[in-house]
Amino acid sequence: MAGRVNYCSIQNSLWLLNPLHSKASITTTHFRNRLTFPQNLFSYSKRAILCTCSARNGESNRESTDPFVLTTPLYYVNAPPHMGSAYTTIAADAIARFQRLLGKKVIFITGTDEHGEKIAAAAAASGSSPSEHCDVISQSYKTLWKDLDIAYDKFIRTTDPKHEAIVKEFYSRVLANGDIYKADYEGLYCVNCEEYKDEKELLENHCCPVHLRPCLARKEDNYFFALSKYQKSLEETLTRNPDFVQPSYRLNEVQSWIRSGLRDFSISRASVDWGIPVPNDTKQTIYVWFDALLGYISALSEEKDQSNLQTAISSGWPASLHLIGKDILRFHAVYWPAMLMSAGFTLPKKVFGHGFLTKDGMKMGKSLGNTLEPNELVHNFGPDAVRYFFLKEVEFGNDGDYSEERFINIVNAHLANTIGNLLSRTLGLLKKNCQSTLVVDSAIAAEGIALKDTVEKLVENALVHYENLSLSSACEAVVEIGNAGNSYIDERAPWSLFKQGGDASGAAAKDLVLILEVMRIIAVALSPVTPNLCWGIYEQLGYSKDQFNNVTWNDTKWGGLKGGQVMAQPKPLFARIEQRTESEDGVKQAVKPAVKKEKKPKAQVVAEA
Repeated sequence: MAGRVNYCSIQNSLWLLNPLHSKASITTTHFRNRLTFPQNLFSYSKRAILCTCSARNGESNRESTDPFVLTTPLYYVNAPPHMGSAYTTIAADAIARFQRLLGKKVIFITGTDEHGEKIAAAAAASGSSPSEHCDVISQSYKTLWKDLDIAYDKFIRTTDPKHEAIVKEFYSRVLANGDIYKADYEGLYCVNCEEYKDEKELLENHCCPVHLRPCLARKEDNYFFALSKYQKSLEETLTRNPDFVQPSYRLNEVQSWIRSGLRDFSISRASVDWGIPVPNDTKQTIYVWFDALLGYISALSEEKDQSNLQTAISSGWPASLHLIGKDILRFHAVYWPAMLMSAGFTLPKKVFGHGFLTKDGMKMGKSLGNTLEPNELVHNFGPDAVRYFFLKEVEFGNDGDYSEERFINIVNAHLANTIGNLLSRTLGLLKKNCQSTLVVDSAIAAEGIALKDTVEKLVENALVHYENLSLSSACEAVVEIGNAGNSYIDERAPWSLFKQGGDASGAAAKDLVLILEVMRIIAVALSPVTPNLCWGIYEQLGYSKDQFNNVTWNDTKWGGLKGGQVMAQPKPLFARIEQRTESEDGVKQAVKPAVKKEKKPKAQVVAEA
């Protein structure tokens, strides 16, 4: 790009007098050679850009046709995926499936972040090249997502050539806007966070509060992004659109960070070779966050398209929802919006920071060495059990803890008993007494029956909870539909009515239609969370896979089952999980595995950086 570099000592002096440009907390920060570029190089209006992220009236028709673009973080490939990564992706998949039920065009983006110091170190420790290492670990994510029934639309790798081209173009736009300059920097650096830290936020012995490892004193000559320039714009954005960051207590954290004064941050590394070269200085590579965040945009470009920033933007940006862990909230709710403002692009509509999964009261993570192995969970219990437990038992946004005993108890109670057993015994009675055939339309059978009203209210509750990202409450509402069905069948006791014959037998046959309609509605309403289980319900109700794949939220309306429909032969929907026992060597083994499937080979294990 053709920007002119101006070296102005007066400008440097005035810039240093700005109190917002604070220094690293333990040593002196030296800035020099502030670069300036024509401010009118691009014609975008910042006021117009900032306004687009706020809630707007009168645009419902346009917004209804926009794609729903949902992203997970791009996961760092220093080691294979852990349960924390799986949790984010399971939640994102449930949200994406729900939006598809509403009839939205969904673009669900996930992927892997593959550059940086930690990646090079992990590759060296495993005796492979960075490229080989990234191929292995990235594939391990794809394999796990398949095993967990994750239906993503785009998988972006930051080593993809199209991504590199878009990162360089984005960098050049920000540079041309006068927001990148070169400076000396000295401070405490957390390798695992890939971030300089303020001393006041560190623990004893300069330990990172997230990774509990000492930060390293480091001095570099890097390029910086003028984050402080956008402090007022960010404050105004959050004031106009308080829903930009959710849950609300995460918004309070972000506003506190901004009010405390934003500091410019380094966007290049002179000591890291494994990365995208800085366009105007090939001796440096672009900082991993300035690289990885652009994956949300580069993922939108099609393989056949020329890797062009504007083409990618026009293919679905802005994102409807960034779903992240709370530990990377600052990057997504402060750094990323400012970067987009500088480049002249619309901000994402919402950033949701969920809590941590804990084990023994500690955050689980690759760097801490206390991860819960998701591949083992899926192999032992199946994807539906894993998906259901973490979405039902962890209130979305808050921290949640895992214990195997609680996992088994919850899954057995809700999936095996409340839902699975209700379906099995109802279909069994229908086979025995009605030749597996419905005697009447479910709409007619429900006339004057309170069960229908109860189910309709719970369906509405589930809808509202899904829309509000209250996934735990949505699961609870659907399970309550199952509880209502169980209460009804226990109260009516159709097995006894069939024995009486005559009108009593006819009433019992209608009761079975009502319960199977309840099961049909559950199959639709819970399908974002447990897609395979819900397909099993639909299949036993006599529907084809194509019919199941084409259901929408409208199919939760009462009245789908018709008289004369023939149900499939009943079979166990969800095998009850037995509590595991310890063998003599201390290894826990399940007495009766819930899922029998061939165990896939694990991804190559690499050393922690």
